[in-house]
Amino acid sequence: MSDTLYIQTDMNILIKHPHVYLQDIARLSCSNSKVLNRLRVLPVANLNPDTPGRYTMSVMDLVDLIQKKEPDLDITPLGELSFILTYQPPGKPQMIFEILKVVFISLASFFGAAFSIMTFNTDADVGTLFKQIYQQVTGNVSNGFTILEISYSIGLAAGVLFFFNHFGRKKFSADPTPMQVQMRQYEDNINTTLLEESSRKASSS
Repeated sequence: MSDTLYIQTDMNILIKHPHVYLQDIARLSCSNSKVLNRLRVLPVANLNPDTPGRYTMSVMDLVDLIQKKEPDLDITPLGELSFILTYQPPGKPQMIFEILKVVFISLASFFGAAFSIMTFNTDADVGTLFKQIYQQVTGNVSNGFTILEISYSIGLAAGVLFFFNHFGRKKFSADPTPMQVQMRQYEDNINTTLLEESSRKASSS
């Protein structure tokens, strides 16, 4: 009875070294430890060390390589049938660039959110509405700085904090923040697009 190899891959795999081995990109499981150890160090790809980027591969490519090495082995693929190798060579982080990027994104987010809130308030004429409500309820003329404006300002800030579920390094719950969800959806869309484009090119060639 032949041994069975279970191979599991993710959609996007981060690679730090141009010489890629099977254990770098897939999770392997086999009852035969000798076969498993041989396949862990099976060369899969040799990337250009000076060309970081994303490379698409298929599980069938891995199956072909494994069968050449172990022809009597039964292979059961799990997970993604097509996946992406994201090659990012290790290097010293450029702290000045990282700090400037964080500052730029923070300022853009802050002023962008402030502009959106101000345009909404102007479009809905919230100030006039508050003055009318205050005058109808109290009978006095609003000076623009009443309990309505104060409660609205505090509630708006608290709502933003609770919605984004994040303040500094602290989170209000273990759930992912809306920003993390959107970034994950964005990454998934990019991965799907890259795999589909690669599949189309392979079909047309």
